[in-house]
Amino acid sequence: QVQLVESGGGLVQPGGSLRLSCAASGSNFDYYAIGWFRQAPGKEREGLSCISPNGINPYYEDSVRGRATISRDNTKNTVYLQIGNLRPEDTAVYYCATDRAPWSGCSTKATFYSNWGPGTQVTVSS
Repeated sequence: QVQLVESGGGLVQPGGSLRLSCAASGSNFDYYAIGWFRQAPGKEREGLSCISPNGINPYYEDSVRGRATISRDNTKNTVYLQIGNLRPEDTAVYYCATDRAPWSGCSTKATFYSNWGPGTQVTVSS
């Protein structure tokens, strides 16, 4: 079973950027898709982006499309989510999740994944 740990969260000013990391332990990481999610206080968990095992054609939801980039480095068992032009409404706990997937498949639906990290807090405030 793959275990995940997120890092890179913190306090950032509006308009700033962050690079979140999702480090995976375990073998055969290159058979796994990764999704990024977030949950703000009082709101449901929201899917943001995902990347397939082959890393081709990543997907972004409208909330981050155009200001986020997801990438993976299978040699480091790590997936990254770079988000720019951060806004106060981006404040949330950010999670990554993983599960085995078809070579070119991924999802931003939480039910697709069975392994979740503990999350990292991102606060956007001046």
